[in-house]
Amino acid sequence: MIRHLFILFFYLLSVTVSNAQHYPRTSSSKALKHFNNGKQHYEFFAMQEAISELKQAVQIDSNFIDAQLLLAEVSSDVKDYPLAIKSYTRVIEIDPHFFPNSMYSLAQLERLSGLYEVAKGHYERFIEMEGISDERKENAMNGIMHCEFSIEAVNNPVPFNPVNLGPAINSSYDEYWPSITADGLTLVVTVQIPKTRGLDEFSRNMQEDFFISKWENGKWAPRKSMGKPINSDLNEGAQSLSADGHFMFFTACNRADGLGSCDIYFSSWLGNQWSAPRNIAKPINSPQWDAQPSISPDGRTIYFCSRRPGGKGKIDLWQSTITEDGYWGEPENLGDLINTAGDEMSPFIHPDNQTLYFSSNGLPGLGNFDLFVSRKDKTGEWGPPKNLGYPINSYFEEIGLIVDAKGDKAYYSSTRMSNSGKDIFEFELYDEVRPGHVTYMKGLVFDKETTKPLVAKFELIDLITKKIVMQAFSDPIGEFLVCIPTNQDYALNVSRDGYLFYSDNFSLKGIREITDPFLKDVPLQPLKTGEKVILKNIFYETDSYLLLPKSEAELNKVIQFLEKNPGIRIEISGHTDNVGSPEYNQILSENRARSVYQYLIDHHIDQVRLVFKGYGMDKPIDNNESNEGRAQNRRTELKIL
Repeated sequence: MIRHLFILFFYLLSVTVSNAQHYPRTSSSKALKHFNNGKQHYEFFAMQEAISELKQAVQIDSNFIDAQLLLAEVSSDVKDYPLAIKSYTRVIEIDPHFFPNSMYSLAQLERLSGLYEVAKGHYERFIEMEGISDERKENAMNGIMHCEFSIEAVNNPVPFNPVNLGPAINSSYDEYWPSITADGLTLVVTVQIPKTRGLDEFSRNMQEDFFISKWENGKWAPRKSMGKPINSDLNEGAQSLSADGHFMFFTACNRADGLGSCDIYFSSWLGNQWSAPRNIAKPINSPQWDAQPSISPDGRTIYFCSRRPGGKGKIDLWQSTITEDGYWGEPENLGDLINTAGDEMSPFIHPDNQTLYFSSNGLPGLGNFDLFVSRKDKTGEWGPPKNLGYPINSYFEEIGLIVDAKGDKAYYSSTRMSNSGKDIFEFELYDEVRPGHVTYMKGLVFDKETTKPLVAKFELIDLITKKIVMQAFSDPIGEFLVCIPTNQDYALNVSRDGYLFYSDNFSLKGIREITDPFLKDVPLQPLKTGEKVILKNIFYETDSYLLLPKSEAELNKVIQFLEKNPGIRIEISGHTDNVGSPEYNQILSENRARSVYQYLIDHHIDQVRLVFKGYGMDKPIDNNESNEGRAQNRRTELKIL
């Protein structure tokens, strides 16, 4: 706020009082007494007491401009905008040149109260006043831009029908910062609760803790505290759940191991409890304020906001990506299209890994903070942000929106539709600002022989770009969830030391929406002679043994497997369906196996470790009576010799 300007203003008045014939500007001793009392309360930050005294002063003498001005500032500080607007308006009525910045302050408060037409007029009047600094004129021009945008947005509303999540999630306390897993079954929220038992919800002695709820029987179960060690006697908030719910990144302030005022921490799910939180450390955390993390669905990039040097404004959005050696890389600013001279906060990267939602008060908007969406272009750069529109955005502050994996439902916290402070709401997101659709695969990893649950690594690889799209681990009890964006073709590789890797294929090119997720258990085979795996992402030209380029992702995984297990010899075998003569299929299967064999040799695998063989149509694994069955029989296998 502009409190410091008024402290300076009244200080200057006090040191020049002997030369000011008309100070203070009232003839009422009673009004003057209340004014001096209010000023004293204000200097000691006793805001409500100051307001009470100043109200009495202006009630006695409504032309007491000094009291009106101070009342405007104090009520503005406590966000009593109607009272502040009334007092600033009276100051201008008495003497618009007494304190010219009153016109600017009035316009600001009117804009933040949704009075866009009136605010625009006062910004314009302010610009025409004499003696206004260039910086203030520029700020006023920016205010006019916000008003014009807001007027247009209000006249063209977007679909919006928010629904309160109800008493299972919300309470008389403030609930905010929702986060949800990709399967939509786990919800975590930050709740402001009293620090000490017996204190009511209006006490200032409050702290932030995490609460969790599960989706059961078509509704959210009553929330429960996440408890220790993740909750403490200090503040924890602004959390981000990984897509599978196995990791949580969050903000904590003033901790003994902190690097700045607030730092980013993380905790992992151990199968029966959360681990003790750990500081994510440098280079993500700094001596400055670092907060509000959002972890990407592949677990390789974290988005957050920071006041660190090198930004575009006050608070900027940054990202850090894991390097090849497994450490977090030096944070990068998200750039001029995202960050402004103002504040950008609450980043949320959607499970499609291409769509970013965030809040800003520097981009054209309807209030102090508005919600925006930006999408990556083909080069991987963020595109121009789009305001989510009115009435999703309003003259209230909108911060902290998330969108479910399917992309049609959003969650956020708001005060404007609640009688109990901040509550969590959900609403259907209109098509224009939806992210890409994402499905997921969920199941259990286990030892094929013992059925013991296993921790294993999952990699979802784009078959065209050969880049890792998603990365995850199953938890200590073997459960996993992997996000899968639609409209692409993917290879899935599941691996663990001492086991033969698992291969799967998701051919989703041209498919934009999948109603049901993939539910699949993954049995991993211990490394033993005779064990084999179907290489589901080896592809050939039709009726040919020429390998297609999209086979390289799987072939490179075979190479990595052999390099990690130098004592293993393998057989590469080719198999066909029953279409064509046995002689033709035998030759085709052998040549296809030879193509894989040659690729491995060309990439420095010793041929002593390799054997190739064609089996033609002799070893089907399905019937040949359907297209699906024949497709299963046309395959390439890897067997341990």
